[in-house]
Amino acid sequence: MENKKYALITGASGGIGSAIARKLARDYNLILHTRSKIDKIEKLKNELDTEVICISADLSKFEDCEKVFNICREQNLEVEVLVNNAGMTLDNLIFRMKEEEFIKVIETNLYSVFYLSKLFARPMMKRKSGRIINISSISGIRGNAGQTNYSASKAGIIGFTKALAKELAAKNILVNAVAPGFIDTEMTNNLDDAVKEEILKDIPLKRYGKAEDVADLVHFLSKEESSYITGQVISVDGGMNI
Repeated sequence: MENKKYALITGASGGIGSAIARKLARDYNLILHTRSKIDKIEKLKNELDTEVICISADLSKFEDCEKVFNICREQNLEVEVLVNNAGMTLDNLIFRMKEEEFIKVIETNLYSVFYLSKLFARPMMKRKSGRIINISSISGIRGNAGQTNYSASKAGIIGFTKALAKELAAKNILVNAVAPGFIDTEMTNNLDDAVKEEILKDIPLKRYGKAEDVADLVHFLSKEESSYITGQVISVDGGMNI
């Protein structure tokens, strides 16, 4: 098998994560993470024509992030690209939101990005090469009613991305964020049709995005052609953020 470097994709069992995996499989061996849906990423593994390692972990906990890192280190897997895609929602208006709902979303969506970036940036620094691509959201840019926890976590990713890009640029490690808008996935399919129609009115392109739209951008950011781009937040939202 061709000696390709590795890309680690967290939250690979979801619509966006699996689409990213299919794109990056063209250029990288893959480490696919899921919290609990190991059957989904095992099925995805069988579809891909590259080496794939599947890992289950709760990335809201540092010890689980460290477990993922140690697996890579012990197997001498050179992770060139880290895609921090794992995320969750626990939506509610603030007066109904429980403290644990706020904390859980922050821990899963933001703490995991900190934990994994800190762990995997060190070997990247030694090689003077690497890409960290963080999946944020339009909610982190504009906010969204009923999503104070989610919006805060995704806004945190944006600030984290910009700061980390400044810290790692001298070591040739590029750090960027992708901010999807309304993407047609299992997560958004749970919305009422009336809500979807209201969202559509706010999209200048008048259509919903596909997971592949996000994956195409992540793929580009993982390639040599993006070697002069760092610290950026790039929206994939059909113009919602205009």
